[in-house]
Amino acid sequence: MPSDKKLLGAFGEDAACEYLRRRGYRLLGRNYACRQGEVDIIARKGRYIVFAEVKLRKNADFGAAAEFVTAAKQQRVIFAARRWLAANPTDLQPRFDVIEVYAPQGLDTKKPEIHHLEDAYQT
Repeated sequence: MPSDKKLLGAFGEDAACEYLRRRGYRLLGRNYACRQGEVDIIARKGRYIVFAEVKLRKNADFGAAAEFVTAAKQQRVIFAARRWLAANPTDLQPRFDVIEVYAPQGLDTKKPEIHHLEDAYQT
């Protein structure tokens, strides 16, 4: 049986995917992992291929969810994105986004609040 943390993570990623779909993104993958890192969501829209990190929090009392995407985490996402791009060549411009998902009632939250930070950090 999955842990509460894994269930919450999947809940946040599901909400983020639905958010992106409604805004015209085409989802290419989820939870792409390699030895040195992981990307939560890979999507494309227009001239961009987006590597998105999803952060779920109940609220922003201890800081915005995006603040928890540390420089070390960014480097792990960038490394995984490079690996994915090596295996899936594209002419699209890579972009690194952060999607904050706020779910005050945890898994019982009916409509999580979502903030999408495009181009949140650079390689």
